[in-house]
Amino acid sequence: MRHLIGFILAIALAAALYLAAGWGIAHLYVTVTPGHVLISTTGLLELSALVGTGLFLGILLAVRAVSPLATGLPGLGLLAWTALLAVSPHRALGWVPLAGHAFGSGFRLLLASGALAVLGAAMIVPLFMPSRWHGSHPEDDEDDADSELPAATGLPS
Repeated sequence: MRHLIGFILAIALAAALYLAAGWGIAHLYVTVTPGHVLISTTGLLELSALVGTGLFLGILLAVRAVSPLATGLPGLGLLAWTALLAVSPHRALGWVPLAGHAFGSGFRLLLASGALAVLGAAMIVPLFMPSRWHGSHPEDDEDDADSELPAATGLPS
């Protein structure tokens, strides 16, 4: 059940990366020019979309109870798309959906700049941690709490 929820979270993360991060970076790239102050209503809106996507990704990466599929599947997709960009740039950039909208143009910008390659490499790290594949067992935690061993300070617990 945990991995099924992880698969659903992987779809949500992929959508957030494409829609929110793509839209945010496309508008931020157009809005911020030399001499333009980022602290405006439009600049903060794009920045909040990027920060929200990063926060969602960070929570999925850090929480041990979340299946590694939640970040691993989109990460593998980003790495595969980046490898396709290295082999055939025209094909990789042509396969970006909704390329005429801000979502697609921002995603193309992230892909061409290499940001998605770095992000994908970070996202697959939980796949290689064996502890992330096993769920936490509450009965193991209860045994640790009931132990009669003295505390590390030597004081009774």
